[in-house]
Amino acid sequence: MKLKEIIEVQGTIKCLTGLRIGGTKDTTGIGETDNPIIRHPITRLPYIPGSSLKGKTRSLLEMRYSARAQETGRPCDCGRCFICSLYGTGNATRSEEPTRLIFRDALLKEPWEERLKESLPGSFVEVKTEIAMDRKRGKTQQGSLREQERIPEGVEFEFDMTIRMFEEDEPKRREYFDRLAEAFEMLEKDYLGGCGTRGYGQVEVNGADGGSMVDFFHKLK
Repeated sequence: MKLKEIIEVQGTIKCLTGLRIGGTKDTTGIGETDNPIIRHPITRLPYIPGSSLKGKTRSLLEMRYSARAQETGRPCDCGRCFICSLYGTGNATRSEEPTRLIFRDALLKEPWEERLKESLPGSFVEVKTEIAMDRKRGKTQQGSLREQERIPEGVEFEFDMTIRMFEEDEPKRREYFDRLAEAFEMLEKDYLGGCGTRGYGQVEVNGADGGSMVDFFHKLK
């Protein structure tokens, strides 16, 4: 397959509600909870892994279009559908072509690094306390108190991904960009990270010009 062009997509991911993408206790620092978010191992600042964006947009498309994924509960690995063409397949024996999409880690956008350091020194995140209620007695269940780290509402990250297009992709170009527009539209209506059904993870993703990703991908067709 001959590479025709590489399209760079840049923009901003804005947290409309607190965002939680879980880390590991092995990296817990001073002042952090037992339920930490993922952080840069050196600066301790939060970021959004490219794998989280890739996995979420892919899973949303699979929930709508992939009978294979809906049946097995695992990513589609047929190697032939538009999802496998765009996102790749983890099964090397079924991989028939290169992956089109490359998602970069989303780092804090200026001036949010300084704002977090000033407002939330040491941890750079908010700690949200949650409880579980005893439905019968209308009281807090004993031992149910838990603390969750979240990236605060309003924080913005740099969004960066690239799209590799091959000469053979020309007949499918419209379909590819229609589906990518759909994926980001669904992402904004769904959630990113964990605890989304409890209000976490609502995000807005805009292009470098401030417009929506839906408009951006439609323009590429």
